[in-house]
Amino acid sequence: MGNTQEKPAGSGGGRADQYQAPAGSGTRSRGSTETPHAQRAPKKGVANGAQRDVSLAGGGQGARGSPAEDTSYLDAPAGALPPHLARLKNEGNRLFKHGQFGDAVEKYTRAIDGCAEAGIESPEDVCILYSNRAACYLKDGNSTECIQDCTKALELQPYSLKPLLRRAMAYESLERYRQAYVDYKTVLQMDTGVQAAHDSVHRITKMLIEQDGPEWRGKLPEIPAVPLSVQQQHRQKPISIELAQARAARAAQDEVRKQEAQFTLSKQKGNDLVKKGHFQEALEKYTECLTMKPDECSVYTNRAICLLRLNRFQEAKQDCDSALQLEPGNKKAFYRRALAYKGLQDYLSASSDLQEVLQLDPNVREAEEELEVVTSLLRQSLMDSSAHTPRMLRFGLKMIHGAHEKKDRPYSKAQKKVGKDRD
Repeated sequence: MGNTQEKPAGSGGGRADQYQAPAGSGTRSRGSTETPHAQRAPKKGVANGAQRDVSLAGGGQGARGSPAEDTSYLDAPAGALPPHLARLKNEGNRLFKHGQFGDAVEKYTRAIDGCAEAGIESPEDVCILYSNRAACYLKDGNSTECIQDCTKALELQPYSLKPLLRRAMAYESLERYRQAYVDYKTVLQMDTGVQAAHDSVHRITKMLIEQDGPEWRGKLPEIPAVPLSVQQQHRQKPISIELAQARAARAAQDEVRKQEAQFTLSKQKGNDLVKKGHFQEALEKYTECLTMKPDECSVYTNRAICLLRLNRFQEAKQDCDSALQLEPGNKKAFYRRALAYKGLQDYLSASSDLQEVLQLDPNVREAEEELEVVTSLLRQSLMDSSAHTPRMLRFGLKMIHGAHEKKDRPYSKAQKKVGKDRD
């Protein structure tokens, strides 16, 4: 039964009781029918039907003085199995680890048959044997027999995680996507940390939508409801370091996605509130966004709008400063900071920022118009204070006239246009 040809050690290693990736579609030939290992006469360097790995130390010396493999693993306990059947299971695990899937199938088969002959009533142990043999079939691309063994294992131990996962992978490899989907979803009821199941559900969902259209869910077999006692039993089992890391990574990804969705929602609500003129409520939404993403330039410029409309000019200037630290060439930040300076009656700084906007983009009409207003306010403020600061007046007027008279400044055309509008 199965492929009994020897395969190179280490080709596709791993343990039979670990999750395995889906094999290719369809089934493959069982291969050679030559006499299984255990029925051949032992050769040098062979013990208990398993080829020795002379690179491993321990257990005495070989015929040529090479260190013999430590075979103590063969006598490790295997549930309620008697010693001779436990050895077969342990040999199968060893062969699986070395990629010798056909030989591992032979060991697991002998152990399964031995349990039947001895009348051993240990559903859990026999379930594991079927599940391990199914893992070999899955690795060898024999998806049909993998499904059969997983089904037998689940008859012995309903809601057993590994047979369910392996059967789902075998169904997927045979393009039986509805059955695969049901098994993957059942797995996730027991353990939400199985990343392979999450990925496969996402992938298969797309295929089912393409295959069955919008009504694809109605064509699925019924997904069994896993009892709460079974779910709790799986949650209470100790988990491996790898599984713990996978769960932590998934939790981190879920948190990032959740935060991103919340950020987008809060920002959109802020934008809608600005359109309605509810600036205080919009400001609160933008503030929420900044607690999630403190380096988002657009939120600073959006919040600056609210602060300007609420006459909180100093805070609006600070938000624009923060935006310009993140994006030094942001036109909106320069323009809104100019408005904040205008509100603070710092017309000279406002004029400077508006000129910066026009240097970045000479076609910003709002900046042209605002520059004219700010220039007028600056001139008026200087004239009002001329009696007390004549030097400042001369200096300010010189700056104003100079700004309009210089022909090589990048915003001179825009300002000429403003002059014509004034006429």
